[in-house]
Amino acid sequence: MQATGRMHGFESLAERRLLLAIDFVATADEVLSQPFRLRFSSKDGKGEHIPDFLLVCGEGGWLLDVRPAHLVKEQDVLRFAAARQAAQAAGWRYSVVTGWRREVMTGLETLSARRRPLTDPLGLGDQVRELVAERPRRLGELVEATAVPPVARVHVVHLLWHRRLAVDLAAPLGDASWIYPCGRA
Repeated sequence: MQATGRMHGFESLAERRLLLAIDFVATADEVLSQPFRLRFSSKDGKGEHIPDFLLVCGEGGWLLDVRPAHLVKEQDVLRFAAARQAAQAAGWRYSVVTGWRREVMTGLETLSARRRPLTDPLGLGDQVRELVAERPRRLGELVEATAVPPVARVHVVHLLWHRRLAVDLAAPLGDASWIYPCGRA
């Protein structure tokens, strides 16, 4: 993950997708996989649960479990409730991630392909940002307005990942996608 500068373990594709989304929003100072074993008691007896991730953020912690919605069972609901209580006692937020809209994950996967450092000897990144600063543009129109459209496309994707440009990920990413300026320098 770029946010932490380290690799993080995951047990499923669903967990991998969550890590990708966390890396995109770059809110985590630290990510701990399976941070602790929680032992709890309920009216049904004793139980155990190991949450999937703990994000350590500037504003505190965020305990996360990942389970596709169709795989959540009754005993999972009890475990998640115990994890929520433990998180609240520690002053953390808690969420169960049950899935993603397909176009969001497809968009993030596409953007993540260009998350690594990128050299720009042709100055296409600046050219793209200047064009978008004038007015929002569709991706296809934006890259065609540059000196080297195929290379500019790579820079647009890189700038989107690093949030120097913005796009609505609720729709599939393509030439018709609107690209907007972003407040980050």
